Amino acid sequence: MSDRSNPEKRSALRVRPGVNEPGGARGHGRAKRTSLSTREYVEGVRSGDRTLLARAITLIESNARDHFAQARELVRELLPHTGGSVRVGITGVPGAGKSTLIEALGRRLVERGDKVAVTAVDPTSSLTGGSIMGDKTRMETLAGHERAFVRPSPSGGALGGVARKTRETILLFEAAGYDVVLVETIGVGQSEIAVRSLVDFFLLMLTPGSGDELQGLKRGVVELADAILINKADDGNEGAAERARRDYESALRYLAASSGGWTPHAYTASALTGKGVGEIWSVVERFVATTKKSGSFAQRRRSQARDWIHDLVRETLAREFNRHPEVQRLLPELERQVVEGKLPATSAAIRLLEAFGLEPLKQ
Repeated sequence: MSDRSNPEKRSALRVRPGVNEPGGARGHGRAKRTSLSTREYVEGVRSGDRTLLARAITLIESNARDHFAQARELVRELLPHTGGSVRVGITGVPGAGKSTLIEALGRRLVERGDKVAVTAVDPTSSLTGGSIMGDKTRMETLAGHERAFVRPSPSGGALGGVARKTRETILLFEAAGYDVVLVETIGVGQSEIAVRSLVDFFLLMLTPGSGDELQGLKRGVVELADAILINKADDGNEGAAERARRDYESALRYLAASSGGWTPHAYTASALTGKGVGEIWSVVERFVATTKKSGSFAQRRRSQARDWIHDLVRETLAREFNRHPEVQRLLPELERQVVEGKLPATSAAIRLLEAFGLEPLKQ
């Protein structure tokens, strides 16, 4: 009998977070609970246990050194069970209605029997390091559905609003049996290519009259899009939305498509009323069928796997560099000298790299 069909096994796996565990909270005097083994995490995720899925995601998001090795082993164990979802990235100007669309789209999908996971990447405050974890509140109905899982994640200051561990989170969702993974980004226009490297289908959301805001996103974001959605085509805005759709449809003709064998188009919808939401998912389904036939779907997944290696190398080097005691000792003084014009930035960088144990930069 499988774990999925064994209530006693699943019940045994539902261990509540303890005091110093990933996902745990202080227990007001209660004894510290035993940490879960990697096998328990694997079995919990594979059985669809939502509590253990949440704890597993917290584990891989943790920056603690003692969690990193277990998180790496967890992802390795689950990797053979991943890759089965459709990954959709949704970005756009602030106020475009991304969360409202995800709520409407997610509800439509779960009602037809799909399992939907959402990772809503929140902006991290540059002053406090805190995260605005509001998406789960805005997606209240979807978050409460038994076939949906909504996980707000702090961006950690990552460029483009992509959480450092979003890739691993997607893999955990897939290993848990979710058919669709929706990735919402903050849409600030800073290296949205990072979002593109995580998903199969990339949707750019705009609103009627959002041309000025689009300047901040730059032409490159439009070139990355597999479709453009003009949202808020309601409450008297239908005409403006249709005009914007025609404008972007014309612009798309002069841009190279980001996915082989696929021609992007612009659409209108109202996430608030639900009008046009079903059509957008039909577009996603046509995209998947078309790109799988052309081979570009599989090629993109392979490219993303390669990108993952390089991203992890850069992340690890940056983390270890910043933690190095000698680097921490030298950095404030070197920064001061550079700011005051007493030392070239190149010389300061070489000093820091030498302190870290690397050879000086060669011209």
